[in-house]
Amino acid sequence: MVATSWAARLKAGLARTRDVLNTPVSELFTRGRIDEALYDELETLLLQADCGVAAAQALVQEVRRKNPADGAALKGALKAAITELLAPLEKTLDLGRSKPLVIMIAGVNGSGKTTSIGKLARWLQSQGKSVMLAAGDTFRAAAREQLVAWGARNNVPVIAQDSGDPGAVVFDALGAARARKIDVVIADTAGRLPTQLHLMEEIRKVKRVAAKALDGAPHEIVLVLDANTGQNSLAQVQAFDGALGLTGLILTKLDGTAKGGVVCAIAKHKPIPLLFIGVGEGIDDLRPFAARDFAEALVG
Repeated sequence: MVATSWAARLKAGLARTRDVLNTPVSELFTRGRIDEALYDELETLLLQADCGVAAAQALVQEVRRKNPADGAALKGALKAAITELLAPLEKTLDLGRSKPLVIMIAGVNGSGKTTSIGKLARWLQSQGKSVMLAAGDTFRAAAREQLVAWGARNNVPVIAQDSGDPGAVVFDALGAARARKIDVVIADTAGRLPTQLHLMEEIRKVKRVAAKALDGAPHEIVLVLDANTGQNSLAQVQAFDGALGLTGLILTKLDGTAKGGVVCAIAKHKPIPLLFIGVGEGIDDLRPFAARDFAEALVG
């Protein structure tokens, strides 16, 4: 029941992107026969869905290799090609490799970072894990208040300071988590652009402080991306990975975008695991990424 419900939500969430590929003008998947012009049209539609040039060309080449006889076969071949391309992005979090397991969250302002933390906390609780939040965004009082509200909503403790150094907040949180035998600590950080070099150095400092507080921490460094930014998401992945060494991604707001194909671009250029995707405002609308389910929802 839950899986069916999530599949339906995922399909609804990707409706705007799917509409690009299923545009009435092209009717790609109802053609009686396949010709060269159709492959050119397919590549154009993949580009419009923000798959990026390299991924679009690779997908068309793979579909062409399968030599589909008609539009229906083309649709099946495209789903298979997308699934294969996205499969390396699947990763199951190893929640038991450290106690506490420390997940540091990064992202630009407005990406949905704090909301994703609240939803991630709920998902971790569904896996039977105790959670603590560290309010490492000390620049924006509203961010701290928002995180405290999510903590209250999930009934999880939040370590916060009225002001001060984000590294100190994370250090205190890890000490508190060990004392309370908490399973997972999620550390928020202030939103920043990759071009803000002083802020990128600050987040590197937070990473170093976490390592001093707990050997091996942070165990996961996760970048939150807003699907609406399309190809700019890829630039963010490359910049933050260069600065921090990302271990995973969360892609939010897929329900509001026609650019869901950017996942294909990430898989082609920077296949960092896509740990979770978000397709709604509800607290349970963040779930682990599955390549086959995504391809099915994307193509229809």
